[in-house]
Amino acid sequence: MARLIRSLIFVPGNNQRFLDKAKVLSADIVCFDLEDSIPESEKENARNLIKNTLSIRSEYASSIFVRTNAPSSGKIPDDLNKVVQKGIDGIVIPKVNNVKELKKIEKNLSLLEKKRKLKPIQIIPSIESTEGVVNTYSIASFSKRIPAVVFGVFDLLNDLGIEYTKDPEGGKYSRAKIPVDAKAAGVSAIDAIWQDLNDIKGLERDCAIGKSLGYSGKSIIHPDQLPITHKIFYPNKLEIQWAEKSL
Repeated sequence: MARLIRSLIFVPGNNQRFLDKAKVLSADIVCFDLEDSIPESEKENARNLIKNTLSIRSEYASSIFVRTNAPSSGKIPDDLNKVVQKGIDGIVIPKVNNVKELKKIEKNLSLLEKKRKLKPIQIIPSIESTEGVVNTYSIASFSKRIPAVVFGVFDLLNDLGIEYTKDPEGGKYSRAKIPVDAKAAGVSAIDAIWQDLNDIKGLERDCAIGKSLGYSGKSIIHPDQLPITHKIFYPNKLEIQWAEKSL
């Protein structure tokens, strides 16, 4: 099912102040993070804070997702057990390499939904490895739960052995391939984050490049990035027609 997502903002799950401030954000998706921004010693605390925050879901204007830990971490069962409850709209799964990983996660998810009498929640896989890039179409088309896939540039470059720059040559093929595969699967593609919070012109340029490649929106890490992201990724008539056709 296609969905036009202009912005997905990551909020550290171990910071109650940030979780509270996210109530008024205008992002299409607010994603409470259990992965990269959370030290190992804070994982369980973050799970508990997110669980408590989901109980006041009605106070948030945006869709609420949770980014779990990676499939290879072995932590996803603990993540899902805490956060799959009333109030959650979906999960972002980082570092997805193949459909086999998703099958295992969806099975776990379905069991929890049935046990807790929840409606099916959405899954957004994040493509962050060479294997994931190769398998993007099969990942994106795996389940009706998937409205979009996310591009994660930093771990991909690490996988390729390439140092990060603001316009990494080695990431261009993958960045261009992901929205092609996503659109072929009937879902949206969300571009990677722009890390430099002080370079607003760079963010605007990067958003424009992403839009020209077929991305419908962008992952962001700070509320100040929202206005430009929404301005650049405001859907045109063709994008609206495509989304309606894909429903």
